[in-house]
Amino acid sequence: MSDEPQRTVRKAVIPVAGLGTRFLPATKATPKEMLPVVDKPAIQYVVEEAADAGLQDLLMITGRNKRPLEDHFDRVDGLEAALAKKGDTKKLAAVRHASELADIHYVRQGDPKGLGHAVLKGRQHVGQEPFAVLLGDDLIDERSPILPKMIDVAEKTGGSVVALMEVPPEAIHLYGCAAVEPTSDDEVVKVTGLVEKPERSEAPSNLAIIGRYVLAPEIFDVLETTEPGRGNEIQLTDALQVLARQEGGNGVYGVVFKGARYDTGDKLDYLKAVVQIASAREDLGADLNSWLKEYVATLP
Repeated sequence: MSDEPQRTVRKAVIPVAGLGTRFLPATKATPKEMLPVVDKPAIQYVVEEAADAGLQDLLMITGRNKRPLEDHFDRVDGLEAALAKKGDTKKLAAVRHASELADIHYVRQGDPKGLGHAVLKGRQHVGQEPFAVLLGDDLIDERSPILPKMIDVAEKTGGSVVALMEVPPEAIHLYGCAAVEPTSDDEVVKVTGLVEKPERSEAPSNLAIIGRYVLAPEIFDVLETTEPGRGNEIQLTDALQVLARQEGGNGVYGVVFKGARYDTGDKLDYLKAVVQIASAREDLGADLNSWLKEYVATLP
């Protein structure tokens, strides 16, 4: 543990500059982050998660054709007035909710040089504070939040923290992978090394990095000098590897996540996420689950 004073985590960076090519043609004119998951765009779940964890200052790293994200989190006077006139208070509250979640800022990434580059674009806004990074492809069930625990570990250690999840060995090549040591907390490990998308035979564990991070501001200096790695992109994993092995630093820790996570990264996983989230809803779950059972029974 660090002897330094605790540094409070108040800000979050949300990279949303990706083109979403896996969802074409749906994403030809609509950002992938705006694709609906039941009745909210995927990005709103991410912003709600950050706000629920006490992060009220959010920076989205955007790109071309991402204006709909800004519009979604803005007020829409005409729509609100129409709903108020109709007396539709439920929809009016839902519309206003998105614009009241947090103070959201936007900056364009420019060149698409990878996640590490996107995070680096947040340097001026973040300054010398620890901050969270939330990726939109991973939706974390609100009933099993992980950010509060990660923030607590970051503030106590002064180090950076990654979210880890056990995956089958045959799937580890799809993720960044962590080599770890145990700590006195069963939910927390000390990260000793990181490998981006290793082959199964080269993976140091079955602990995969999922899309939540709480980073010490020292990450920016490392990213400034990080050379492009896998995919010719600046990999955040490579920068975290440096911090994990840095003499005299505060290190990198992992919180092992055992809750519900929904992957919206490709078409099939996106469909699964929609079904899982809808089936857990109080207003939809009972009817949907009843229909699902009937439908599944008809499948060959």
